[in-house]
Amino acid sequence: MRNTDATDHALTKVSLGTIAKEWTRLGCVGFGGPPTHIALLRKMCVEERGWIEAKEFEDGIAATNLLPGPASTQLAIFCAWRLRGPVGAVLGGICFIIPGLVLILFLSALFLARHPAEWILGAAAGAGAAVPAVALNAASGFVPASWQRIGSERAQRIRWVVYALMGGAAAATVGPYLVLVLIACGTAEIVIRRAPSAPRPSRLALFGLVGHVAPLGGFAALAWVALKVGALSYGGGFVIVPLMQHDAVTTYHWMTGAQFLNAVALGQITPGPVVQTVAVVGYAAHGIAGGLFAALIAFAPSFAFILLGGPRFDRIRANTTVRSFLTGAGPAVIGAIAGSAIPLGFALQRWWQVPVLVGGLLWLFVVRRGVVSALLIAGGVGVLLALSGVLV
Repeated sequence: MRNTDATDHALTKVSLGTIAKEWTRLGCVGFGGPPTHIALLRKMCVEERGWIEAKEFEDGIAATNLLPGPASTQLAIFCAWRLRGPVGAVLGGICFIIPGLVLILFLSALFLARHPAEWILGAAAGAGAAVPAVALNAASGFVPASWQRIGSERAQRIRWVVYALMGGAAAATVGPYLVLVLIACGTAEIVIRRAPSAPRPSRLALFGLVGHVAPLGGFAALAWVALKVGALSYGGGFVIVPLMQHDAVTTYHWMTGAQFLNAVALGQITPGPVVQTVAVVGYAAHGIAGGLFAALIAFAPSFAFILLGGPRFDRIRANTTVRSFLTGAGPAVIGAIAGSAIPLGFALQRWWQVPVLVGGLLWLFVVRRGVVSALLIAGGVGVLLALSGVLV
């Protein structure tokens, strides 16, 4: 995958200062989630600067999409690694993450304050009302590629539906055990396809059960929740919602259902990785220290995957076991994201949030506009209602 001459050329051409500057800029302007991040990275690294060949960039996208965790963040780390090795990867990844992290922690302090202003409550309630619509929109975006990936035979399509239903049911009912369902669906597809070197289901199940054997507390509980987000989330940033929701609201009572809606909304409207949502949960649990700790745990696997796996991306992509696992886990992820809309919807507390939710659905599915604009408009409606004296 790597061309030695091109790599050496890139290493002498791109300074660490340039990486720090450009990746910080990406972290500041990267509104809109993974599609925006990929487009910005492609424009900078391939089209404008010629640092990375188009084929290698496409291979990077494909390989990072096979890894658990935030794929666009891993792609940003990979591009920096490609230019300046491990030091560049760490520097580029940190610079990409920090701007959004600082902003989301600042907003967390505002929205999760003990006595926030009325307009802040209105903005939070309005944006939160649109979050279930955003979840459904995120799930629908993954369907075409996953449906094509499973295969065209009738049995394969039936398995896709079964996996999706299992993921949806788990997200709506047994949130803490969603990881087990994802692992089960992926393992089932490995067994069905008779992939070589299939991992033993018992070992995978044991790994998924870690943290469920006995209740954790304090920073250990936060570490487990953040680790699930960073190392066990398959299929894109929004899958973190069902992975975190039950733990944050029901198990550990770090935040209310309405506050979790706010956390999801903040993760969508701030620049940088959507996984930053975990910092809001960490802030609710243990203040600024908790937010920083949760972000550290959640993003650490992404750095490890690139630093350890970058030179082996060709083999990862070609590995039949990995591809089979993700073929099965993918539909379950889509179902989980869609299923998370159910508890998110039940978290709505005000009557006027229902029409705002309907408006969000129309904006995303009928008008077909963006997620950020949907949340900003919904938040604006909440502000107007708060300023008009409507109880929020």
